[in-house]
Amino acid sequence: MTHLQAGLSPETLEKARLELNENPDTLHQDIQEVRDMVITRPDIGFLRTDDAFILRFLRARKFHHFEAFRLLAQYFEYRQQNLDMFKSFKATDPGIKQALKDGFPGGLANLDHYGRKILVLFAANWDQSRYTLVDILRAILLSLEAMIEDPELQVNGFVLIIDWSNFTFKQASKLTPSMLRLAIEGLQVRVYHCYCFFVSYMLFALYVRYITYGLIKPQNQKVIDF
Repeated sequence: MTHLQAGLSPETLEKARLELNENPDTLHQDIQEVRDMVITRPDIGFLRTDDAFILRFLRARKFHHFEAFRLLAQYFEYRQQNLDMFKSFKATDPGIKQALKDGFPGGLANLDHYGRKILVLFAANWDQSRYTLVDILRAILLSLEAMIEDPELQVNGFVLIIDWSNFTFKQASKLTPSMLRLAIEGLQVRVYHCYCFFVSYMLFALYVRYITYGLIKPQNQKVIDF
């Protein structure tokens, strides 16, 4: 076991070996191979390329080097293309602070039986008079950034549960194709495991639902192109 695996329990170490192809004997070599690919994307500002950071992306892609690098590039490309999203990107920002107070997201104390962190969002809790949908997304992304520091969660992942009951037409009217795509892309590059597909599906299902009700008029057909 290397110092990069120091935060993992014996059970999680074994899971990382069996399910993620993580090998302590080649860990530093794996990381360096991903780091060496950075020069192939001079259009992206890679703000972090330290060992611990790159390891997150290797674990997310089961140590397939190219796929890990592609996810790393998507992560920083998203930040680069959405600079306003990450201004004052901290819990003390008024909009983020209020969204966090209302449970965007809320985390359960116990993990599920796979060791995954369970996050719950009650869509009806959104108080439109106090913060925007972008504030909610920023609060979720900030929370994920903090939680993914935990190596146990890097291996085991997350589950996001969204409760759409009592979500009003007035709230739905604030959803736009561009906002949905922003949310989907942001979650896909931060919820590193496949559980982000569930979130994407739920957002898309809500979008289709309110198109049917005539509350949202499609402006960009590409929103369905995940």
